[in-house]
Amino acid sequence: MHPMASPDGCPALVLNADFRPLSYYPLSLWSWQDAIKAVFMDRVNIVSEYDTVVRSPSFDMRLPSVVSLKSYIKPSRTPAFTRFNVFLRDRFACQYCGEREELTFDHVVPRSKGGLTTWENVVAACSPCNLRKGDKMPATVEMFPAQKPFAPTINDLHRNGKLFPPNYLHESWLDYLYWDSELEP
Repeated sequence: MHPMASPDGCPALVLNADFRPLSYYPLSLWSWQDAIKAVFMDRVNIVSEYDTVVRSPSFDMRLPSVVSLKSYIKPSRTPAFTRFNVFLRDRFACQYCGEREELTFDHVVPRSKGGLTTWENVVAACSPCNLRKGDKMPATVEMFPAQKPFAPTINDLHRNGKLFPPNYLHESWLDYLYWDSELEP
């Protein structure tokens, strides 16, 4: 990276105190401003740096590319129920037709019919399928999800996430990602 590159293109990979990313999907990244703030508050160690330097009247600093927390944060055993995680569980594909564009989510049993907003009742759906199904039961419109919705484990999401790597991975991050991947012989 060129030394005069914009700091906005320099996020920091955030590792737990055991040097594993806080999350893989989405990848635990902080803006350069948050990374520097954490350094000054003595909450992180700088593991690797970019060539990009930020300056103040009295101070120069290379931007951190990888930081590790000084205090270990116990990872959650269950993934958060978020739109992103529903899409990741369903591999970013409509569960009715397989389309990957215009994704939203659908309540298999509509809320108007008592369906809850839970892992077991929400699936990724493209807008056309979602509109076609509307607030009808699957049997009424003969639209059934490709896979029955379920509460995924962290490992389920991790496995699916490997199918959709981030658009950008800085070379300084590679030593800290995918430690649990099988090694090539």
